[in-house]
Amino acid sequence: MRILRALTYDIVLVFVFTAIGRLSHGEDLSQLGATAWPFVMATTVGSLVASWRRGAWWVQGITVWLITTIGGVVLRLVSGGTAEPTFVLVTAAVLALFLIGWRALLRAVL
Repeated sequence: MRILRALTYDIVLVFVFTAIGRLSHGEDLSQLGATAWPFVMATTVGSLVASWRRGAWWVQGITVWLITTIGGVVLRLVSGGTAEPTFVLVTAAVLALFLIGWRALLRAVL
């Protein structure tokens, strides 16, 4: 059950990240799925890998973050998208905040 909860939180936050990105560039949300899919696929893998590793919360968060960031950018590129250096930096920063952050927040509350 923990795996499903973590996976759900991670995917929801990837969609939030994607929506923020689209809206900040003046784009509507009609193509949200098309924009999000590389990062959803990567975060699914990252979340599952992190859950199997059974490490500390921060190790799991870093694992999900690295796999999501690297995998999402690579999938975006191989599918014909672009990934300017500033995009990669902003992506890495926001995903770190989201994917490590919710784990830190949950740890602080519990």
